[in-house]
Amino acid sequence: MNAATPGAAEHVFARFLGLEKQARQAATTEQLAYTMVNDGQVLFGFRHAALLVAGKVQALTGISVVEPNAPFVAFVERAAGTLADLGLLGETRVVEASLLDEPIRADWQALSAAQACWVPLKDRHGEPFGGLWLARDQAFNEAELALLAQLGDTYSHAWLALQPRKPWRLRWPKKKLLAIASALCLLLLMPVRQSVLAPAEVVPQGGRVVAAPLDGVIAEFLVRPNQSVATGDLLVRFDATSLKAQADVAERALGVAEAELKANAQRAFVDAESSARIDLLAARVEQKRAERDYARELLARSEVRAERAGIAVFADAERWTGKPVQTGERLMQIADPAQAELRIELPVGDAIALEPGAEVALFLDSDPLNRHSARLERAAYEAQATAAGQLAYRLDAAFDEAPPRIGLRGTAKLFGGRAPLAYYLLRRPLAAARQSLGF
Repeated sequence: MNAATPGAAEHVFARFLGLEKQARQAATTEQLAYTMVNDGQVLFGFRHAALLVAGKVQALTGISVVEPNAPFVAFVERAAGTLADLGLLGETRVVEASLLDEPIRADWQALSAAQACWVPLKDRHGEPFGGLWLARDQAFNEAELALLAQLGDTYSHAWLALQPRKPWRLRWPKKKLLAIASALCLLLLMPVRQSVLAPAEVVPQGGRVVAAPLDGVIAEFLVRPNQSVATGDLLVRFDATSLKAQADVAERALGVAEAELKANAQRAFVDAESSARIDLLAARVEQKRAERDYARELLARSEVRAERAGIAVFADAERWTGKPVQTGERLMQIADPAQAELRIELPVGDAIALEPGAEVALFLDSDPLNRHSARLERAAYEAQATAAGQLAYRLDAAFDEAPPRIGLRGTAKLFGGRAPLAYYLLRRPLAAARQSLGF
């Protein structure tokens, strides 16, 4: 401030009222911050000012965008932090260099003016949430400190009107944040049981596979899915038209061969050439007899019968009717409904370490509220492509109690060993990062 002259007090007071008016007219905190660090320069003559909120610099004199890593910004924040540790942020005061440590004093001499003043910004409870760091070459007098204290109250009121909530850094004290961080770290280290979800299906255990006994076309499927059958019941009938024709041709060819053999045997007494052909014709008869027997056997195979009692396990009879099949192609399975196991397709990306006997919980799609318990018995060594085109490991589990109906599907939850919660939550992201980055 200038020395007192006639009318100087009125001039200073008018400018002070102007600063208060500009602060209250600010529409945003950004406009208010600009006013706080720039407009008071004419009245108080500071070289530069810094606005700090929650310990971080929000605005600087003559700077439109604050660089968080700038040397001056770091110096002001460290100096304000030291004052906060000393409990000196609650009142307007001249900052004494003796209060700061040696590195901060060295930065002060290199980056700021010789004299500095701290003007606090307080909330409605009188607690500081920020402040102004004002620096100039001349010392601050008592009158200026009184005006700055009043101006700080005005700035506080204007700031709280635009931003009534306290900054989160002040709503959460350092000790509380440290306690929360420590609790989170301990929580992440807490061992939890690993688990994974995978699609599953109830399948027969020890069932008898019914395969196509010959190459041909299925004429009729005589059972329905999940139908009970007894030993000897007719299951499938093949189209036997060509088989009957082959059997008839083989029967006639055998008759011709036997007649030729008989005729040559009668002429053998008088014809040496006929006697020499008897062995060849006898062999041909045996060949034709074998062909006839084979044709009859194929004809008999055209009707497939159940070799054991149980239920017929297959998807749909209509899709088999009229379809050509090859020998050995699977048609259905005859299984005991009381003997079933759980087949699980565990995707490769979800695989975890599982030991034999691991706990498995099945939730059926048709009854998702009830849980069926099982124990892991076998796990495939190599992953294979599923019907959906996804690589998965096949796992088999045995039910602890009576199994559900064969053919039901659902979701199986497999339980592995214990691991830290952090590993449980980050296992898949870490695996994806490793596959992407190759480390």
